[in-house]
Amino acid sequence: MWEYFLVFLGAAIPWLEIALVIPVGIVAGLSPFWVMVLAFTGNLLTVIIVIIGFDKIQVWWMKRQEAKGKSSSKRSERAKEIWSKYGLPGLALLGPILIGTHIAAFIGMKLGADKKWTTLWLTISIALWTLTFGILTALGFDFFVKEN
Repeated sequence: MWEYFLVFLGAAIPWLEIALVIPVGIVAGLSPFWVMVLAFTGNLLTVIIVIIGFDKIQVWWMKRQEAKGKSSSKRSERAKEIWSKYGLPGLALLGPILIGTHIAAFIGMKLGADKKWTTLWLTISIALWTLTFGILTALGFDFFVKEN
């Protein structure tokens, strides 16, 4: 039971997220179904918190960047490039593998995306990547473990 809680918590933490947590959980021998459900739920929950609390997070982020003397990061610049080429759907779908879902949500909102559309596209993206990481890990791990 403890391991499943760690899957949920790991997926909720930015920079760990589903791309790392799902393969690690499945390879550790946990149920792929429950790993995917809990990772999806943990990641989506914190992304929704970022979207709902965007205004307060933006004020905090700007103060933090000013204190550090930074104008923007490599991830931020990458996200802006994705946004200009593909818009919100592209940012949401590519975000989990290139910059992280939380950063994709924040930058999408910062660039003017509506909260409703950001939530919808990131939900779709997290679901698709959860299935992708989960199924490929489960199939790949089974391929290497089975004896011929």
